[in-house]
Amino acid sequence: MENGLENQFVIQNNKKLRCGYTTGSCAAAAAKAAARMLLGNCQVDQVDLMTPKQIRLHLEILDVKREPGSVSCAVRKDGGDDPDATHGLLIYAKVQKSREAGITIDGGRGVGRVTKKGLEQPVGAAAINRVPRQMIAEAVEEICREQRYTGGLQVEIFVPGGEETAKKTFNPRLGIQGGISILGTSGIVVPMSEAALVASIRVEMKQRLAEGNGYLLVTPGNYGADFVRGNTCLDVEHSLKCSNYVGETLDMAVELGAGGILFVAHIGKFIKVAGGIMNTHSRNADGRAELMAAFAIRAGADLKTARAILETVTTEEAVAILKDQGLLEQTMELVCGRVAYYLSHRCGGALRAEAVLFSNTYGYLGETPGAGELMELFRKDPA
Repeated sequence: MENGLENQFVIQNNKKLRCGYTTGSCAAAAAKAAARMLLGNCQVDQVDLMTPKQIRLHLEILDVKREPGSVSCAVRKDGGDDPDATHGLLIYAKVQKSREAGITIDGGRGVGRVTKKGLEQPVGAAAINRVPRQMIAEAVEEICREQRYTGGLQVEIFVPGGEETAKKTFNPRLGIQGGISILGTSGIVVPMSEAALVASIRVEMKQRLAEGNGYLLVTPGNYGADFVRGNTCLDVEHSLKCSNYVGETLDMAVELGAGGILFVAHIGKFIKVAGGIMNTHSRNADGRAELMAAFAIRAGADLKTARAILETVTTEEAVAILKDQGLLEQTMELVCGRVAYYLSHRCGGALRAEAVLFSNTYGYLGETPGAGELMELFRKDPA
């Protein structure tokens, strides 16, 4: 069955990747179909939905259930070729008449509840974001006009399996409990979208700032979180992961008014930052061995040592060479100095940006000049 996305795709790494549609589109389409079946006393097998991106979807309606005064039905989520935890879930809408005027929208089982401040919806509300709520309301209002119905309607969105699926998402970290979020600003899922990844970091950052003291503890990934957990007294449970997006993380922190950021990062990523590289993914830039060799030379390494470093495949190998030559401490001091310079340069001095660097093999390697002061803000026990 065609869904309106036949010509919607992106090219990444020479591959043609299929677009999909969001949980918000599914919820709106299911609500539209349920409202039509309830008010029109008819059967609906397919529904058309215009998304905010102005792409019209033609979606199949599944598992229709009729009860006295209500109808429920579902649309199956299709994330296209995006690695999406919610792909394949049935997103249900139940619509029933209400004595209250207007259209009320809430979440049922499998849809999360907001438990922490800083998210788009207030504490206690169902995790159905603003644009999906608007899409649901507009879709149901269209049917009310079509059927000349002027009374009130209650719309409940529910997702069987949503609670288990949510464990694979950011929701538990964000303070959304009990299920998935109903999301989407365009209605369309773009495969492996960097913009979507950065947007998810921004959402978590906003929430961390709302619940904290205006400062952010940031690790690029699991290595950083593991190092913090195993080697420091810092509160890793309230840290934020930024993946490769160091520059974007700084930009968003400035935008959201953060007071400062402390990065705890593996040398393999932040040796790039020492060279002014603010997106540390290998497809954007590498140069790890070259940068390590350059800093080693500045620390006094001879040509043989520099050549050995240039032959390394990993920064862990380069660190081992520096340690053997007695140059590790001096080199890391220079690296940290340049990391501090480029972090400050990116945010224009609008916030304090510091870093602690480590190696998986050799542990703590060094820190920028103001890192120690920021670390005090993140200790589990200030005493």
